[in-house]
Amino acid sequence: MVSFVTPVVPLFVPGSRPERFAKADSSGADTVILDLEDAVAPGDKERAREAVVAHATALKSPVVVRVNAAGTPWHEADIDAVRRLDGVSVMLPKAERPEDIADMTRHMARSVSVIALVESAIGLANLPDILATSGVVTVAFGSVDFSLDLGCAHDRLTLFAARNEIVWRSRAAGRTAPIDGVTTDLSSPEITEDDARHAMKMGFGGKMAIHPRQIEPIRNGFRPSENDIIWARDIVGAASSGEAVQVNGEMVDRPVIERARRILCRAASV
Repeated sequence: MVSFVTPVVPLFVPGSRPERFAKADSSGADTVILDLEDAVAPGDKERAREAVVAHATALKSPVVVRVNAAGTPWHEADIDAVRRLDGVSVMLPKAERPEDIADMTRHMARSVSVIALVESAIGLANLPDILATSGVVTVAFGSVDFSLDLGCAHDRLTLFAARNEIVWRSRAAGRTAPIDGVTTDLSSPEITEDDARHAMKMGFGGKMAIHPRQIEPIRNGFRPSENDIIWARDIVGAASSGEAVQVNGEMVDRPVIERARRILCRAASV
């Protein structure tokens, strides 16, 4: 399995807009997703593909290329292009069949990290097999398309079960924490930050951004609060012996200590 760390704030950039690549690279996002799919009109697919090939490896940030889905007229050409880019990961949209992922990785003819973008009921139903497919390092939740597929509302309560399943199945399969879907409302950083905090509490490792103004709100949402950090420091400091103790009236044993350590680790890294 290729070494992979879930990005906290991966930023989408249309592959047809190469003048934005460098700006995305310096935006503060920890990964740049060069998009050949939804953000690119059919008539611009070839030009976008050429721009990605020309510029992707010059970026300092980790790069993921979202190719077009299996079965589309552009999929094979996208894979032919990306296979020439060493160190670049691939995001497969509309991930539904493990065979499509296996075919793609074979065609790449090199080790590649695959992010499976689950956007449909079929994709969620086949999630255990998708997660077991060689090359898949994590799952991203395409919540907007998922809601469209189900004909349901795009809100937290309606999508709670799907998000929860993606998180626990990813953990059970030994994959890194999944990436949550986008917040489409660009008018309010508070909404984006609140959505990110919700994703973090559910167990997601990051959240995709569609505009640079969402980067800091997402990062803030995944950053532990000051109260959480103070609590974690008290726990770790008082429980250095590893034995069960009481801290501020709370019984503290190994799982609580480990949670406190993870909070401090996240605070240092986000």
